[in-house]
Amino acid sequence: MTNITEIAVEALKDLKGKEIVTLDVSELSDVMDTLVICTGTSNRQVKSLANNVVDEGKKAGVRPMGIEGMEHGDWVLVDYGDLIVHVMLADVRSFYDLEKLWSMTPATRHES
Repeated sequence: MTNITEIAVEALKDLKGKEIVTLDVSELSDVMDTLVICTGTSNRQVKSLANNVVDEGKKAGVRPMGIEGMEHGDWVLVDYGDLIVHVMLADVRSFYDLEKLWSMTPATRHES
């Protein structure tokens, strides 16, 4: 099976994405297993990074379920189901701080 996470990370590195982080959120979410977060230096680069992830995934036979945010380019989300790729401008990434958000266990989740 194709590892779309590795493909996505390499696609981001290929276009010089900054601060690429991969988070395993499988214990925190029933919806997805992995988040990849990357910073782009401009709206144009954010769009290009996201497009490269999609293009490289398609070459490997994997198509996204959805893409959001391409029209503005300050935050683009590419949804592969088990993997969500977030490509963001630095100020947007700092404001939303997804790494911190996804490191916290929800109050509704209890240990078994």
